[in-house]
Amino acid sequence: MKDVNDQRSGNEREAYRCGFREGRRMGGCTAALSQVVVIQPVVRHLKVLYIPQGFTAIDTGVQDALNQVCSACVIGAPATMLADAEAHRPDFMLVMNGLHVFPEDHLEQVRQIRALGIRTAIWFVDDPYFTENTALICQAYDVVFTHEMSCVRFYHDLGAAKVHYLPLAASARIYYPRRVKREHQHDICFIGNAFWNRVKLFDHLAPFLADKRVLIVGGEWDRLTRLDVLGPFIRPGFMAPEETAQYYNGSKIVINMHRPTDPGQDNRNTHQLSAESINPRTYEIAACGTLQMTDVRKDLGRYYRPGYDIETYSGAEELQIKLDYYLKHDWERERMAWRALYTTMQKHMYPNRMEELLDKAMA
Repeated sequence: MKDVNDQRSGNEREAYRCGFREGRRMGGCTAALSQVVVIQPVVRHLKVLYIPQGFTAIDTGVQDALNQVCSACVIGAPATMLADAEAHRPDFMLVMNGLHVFPEDHLEQVRQIRALGIRTAIWFVDDPYFTENTALICQAYDVVFTHEMSCVRFYHDLGAAKVHYLPLAASARIYYPRRVKREHQHDICFIGNAFWNRVKLFDHLAPFLADKRVLIVGGEWDRLTRLDVLGPFIRPGFMAPEETAQYYNGSKIVINMHRPTDPGQDNRNTHQLSAESINPRTYEIAACGTLQMTDVRKDLGRYYRPGYDIETYSGAEELQIKLDYYLKHDWERERMAWRALYTTMQKHMYPNRMEELLDKAMA
């Protein structure tokens, strides 16, 4: 009976600690959000036809933002965008990415839409990993946007008339601070596919992670050598953005590691362009009010301040040292996360990006 009572008492203490930590975290998030200065966007008298890619987190953010900054936003589909343009006669058509789910006659449809006098733009958000494909698409549009700095000159040199760098952002409808259940709470979380640089990192971290509460989500994680340690932490397959946001909220630390750019490593980057820009995960983790540790991309400092509202690492050994430190220093971890939340909500949401996109696209 004593063992049962001790276990019950231990569970109660752990539940209390988790509840206290969640309450403190949410209190800090609420305080950070109260400092955000909300500026109402200028609504443009503009009808926009938006063609989504099927990336829920991005498409949701873009659609919500367009509804805020335009007088009308119509949602079309990759297979029927010409018919959609003919039916709705928009002032402007924005296509997301133009890859994967788009039909073979994609470019012919764009040509005919432009012949109707409708201005067209595409936003590439998979750069530079599919430049073998995007190189064939970029000239078809009036305006090209890319979230990757290294691709701007690339598309210019290929003959694209107007090319602009436009970073990604976070969707306020999906990524925001919230209370979550115990099942979503972890010490360390990583959500993403097992590209080889990530496999190497987690194999190195395996002994350190062994006694932690860890979650690893995504495909191809059977590539790991240390499945004996990491196997119990792995949830294979795709996780929807809404559920991802719950695990971001519930984790003390979320690791972000960008995918490699080498051709042949799950990429179609035969032009061998470098990757200099941060991924959407950078903004999405920060928008949940959770500490993020990320590897460094060249433009990171334009959006966050390492050591102030985001933490960085240059390799597995440095990451392990910082993981250990911030797991033991709750106050420092949470303050940095709150600052990241403020930075993101103030500057890096999709309405910010759509205002910039429309200014450049319609100039």
